[in-house]
Amino acid sequence: MSDGIMSKAATMEIPISSNGDTGSLPEDDGLEQDLQQVMVSGPNLNETSIVSGGYGGTAEGIIPTSTIKGSGLHQPHPSPPVGGEEVVRGIAVEKFDIVKKWGINTYKCTKQLISERFGRGSRTVDLELETQIELLRETKRKYECVLQLARALTNHFYSLVQTQHALGDAFADLSQKSPELQEEFGYNAETQKLLCKNGETLLGAVNFFVSSINTLVNKTMEDTLMTVKQYETARLEYDAYRTDLEELSMGPRDAGTLCRLDAAQSQFQSHKDKYEKLRADVAIKLKFLEENKIKVMHKQLLLFHNAISAYFAGNQQQLEQTLKQFNIKLKTPGAEKPSWLEEQ
Repeated sequence: MSDGIMSKAATMEIPISSNGDTGSLPEDDGLEQDLQQVMVSGPNLNETSIVSGGYGGTAEGIIPTSTIKGSGLHQPHPSPPVGGEEVVRGIAVEKFDIVKKWGINTYKCTKQLISERFGRGSRTVDLELETQIELLRETKRKYECVLQLARALTNHFYSLVQTQHALGDAFADLSQKSPELQEEFGYNAETQKLLCKNGETLLGAVNFFVSSINTLVNKTMEDTLMTVKQYETARLEYDAYRTDLEELSMGPRDAGTLCRLDAAQSQFQSHKDKYEKLRADVAIKLKFLEENKIKVMHKQLLLFHNAISAYFAGNQQQLEQTLKQFNIKLKTPGAEKPSWLEEQ
């Protein structure tokens, strides 16, 4: 194949063999998911619209109300605006072309996908980039697990703090009503009150940790993975039009074929440019994501460790200092609910 058809800077065509490792997903389920992804974006038929009153919004064809008299059974029909039929016909043709192009593109991509899955074709693979993408997906799954566990910890600890608060109130009430045990109930009430205060401070730190991890996973990582999905779709289209061009290149060179070959070359180049642009976009986003992830997690893991350690060591001063260090502010006493619940 000529250099004009295919350049492989950091990519290579991998022939798909039926003995390859495509069995990592169930064949039917994986193929069905990929086919759904190919079909998911239909043609955009809202690119054109008809302005009410005719093209350009003129008032031609509007019936004045003064002309409608009598029984109203013989109302005149408005004649179409000048050039109106041509405008409607042009819009219909344009929308038909959109549907036609979408259908052809979908057919080619579906054919390429099936060919890859059943070992009858080849696909372009950027080994380094795809390794990084798979690593990101695995990292996201693990961070989602950490996020789920941290939320569970927050909920369980909130229940503990609420119980301590209620127990402290019960001890304080009994201290007032049991003169013979006033002192014992009193210092137990004070202990529970202190534990409750420290617990709310810890929950403020843990909630800040949860909020930051949630942003990293469900916004930052998800944004990168959306670009990855666009890249993977562009890769499939690129290979579909590459295959189409290769098949035409091997056929007879009559006048009709040469015309189709020129069109195929143009379409191939267009999809090649789109694929390479998205490949570059993904590489840049992966780089910045990794830098951002390290920066965010360094701060959050330090916060989590210091807060947990100070709480269970009973070091109230160190616990409060940790929140100041990370600029975490709790609501003032007497608020309806602690600040750490606001972002849940």
